[in-house]
Amino acid sequence: MAKRIIGTTPKADGFRMPAEFEPQEQVWMIWPERPDNWRDGAKPAQKSFANVAKAISRFTKMTVLVSQAQYANCREQLPDTIRVIEMSNNDAWVRDCGPTFVINDKGEIRANDWDFNAWGGLVDGLYFPWDQDELVARKVTELEGVDTYKTSGFVLEGGSIHVDGQGTVLTTEMCLLSEGRNPQMSKSEIEQMLCDHLNCEKVLWLKDGIDPDETNGHIDDVACFVAPGEVACIYTDDTNSPFYTEAQAAYQTLSAMTDAKGRALRVHKLCCPKNAITIKGNFAIDTVEGTLPREDGDICITSYMNFLITNGGVIVPQYGDENDALALEQVQAMFPDKEIVGVDTLEIVYGGGNIHCVTQQQPKR
Repeated sequence: MAKRIIGTTPKADGFRMPAEFEPQEQVWMIWPERPDNWRDGAKPAQKSFANVAKAISRFTKMTVLVSQAQYANCREQLPDTIRVIEMSNNDAWVRDCGPTFVINDKGEIRANDWDFNAWGGLVDGLYFPWDQDELVARKVTELEGVDTYKTSGFVLEGGSIHVDGQGTVLTTEMCLLSEGRNPQMSKSEIEQMLCDHLNCEKVLWLKDGIDPDETNGHIDDVACFVAPGEVACIYTDDTNSPFYTEAQAAYQTLSAMTDAKGRALRVHKLCCPKNAITIKGNFAIDTVEGTLPREDGDICITSYMNFLITNGGVIVPQYGDENDALALEQVQAMFPDKEIVGVDTLEIVYGGGNIHCVTQQQPKR
């Protein structure tokens, strides 16, 4: 029986968020269907989601959550080795609306249930309502019998943080200090919340992400921990790249940083796509009040960094770009003992995210 823990924090109770490269029990996803976000009734996106789920399932157990209306379709498209569970939702971003799991050294697991407001609430959120997404973390932890810390009054998305499991958390000012998240809190108060709920001692702040209009700059498009004392960071020398300024700034900032253990960070460069990808022509997306429209010419956030590390594999976005193969080579060099699997995720990018955004790992106890 899962219960809500009141009046304490994971840090006070000896729980920490493990790094993504630590062992995982399973990975969660939510099936896409919103016709005002996913083009052509979400059918192309569903194919991409299924391919991501199949790739992950080679290494780790998978659970896919799906609405009642889409259950039969989802179940048909996925192999029997992938668990499918009916659950109401507003959209398919489980990284951000799902639980952030924490473990201790006694083999116990709990989770943080952050407030979720669709990346900015009524200030600059992407859709309304988000009431069913707000319940996803609680429902997932109920299913798993995991006790939760509900951070009532504190908004956070899982895509806005990366941890090394050893006391360091990486994030961006663009996101966590945005007006639509926690404007009542100071930067130091936000740091304290992160440290208390992830069991960290040091917050590494990058200034900007590369998607100001979608998630207000989530870290998982820009940088992540790949090992203790090691981070990957997007990088390009091409001044015409839409991500040039932010990539250069992130690389320079990380190269001068130390982690909670005092180690100077080793920074691995990860290329950007050679060609910018934009929304072109009629995307056949329904117009719905309260949903941010996609417009012709919008830059798509095509970052190879938005990969998922999971047990024996790393699942990496591919775009049909001439740098696709280079990205896989560079990720392989970061993870010499893992199998690198590329999946075409352009249809997920068109909806505003990527592999890391649509997955949430549950660590082994």
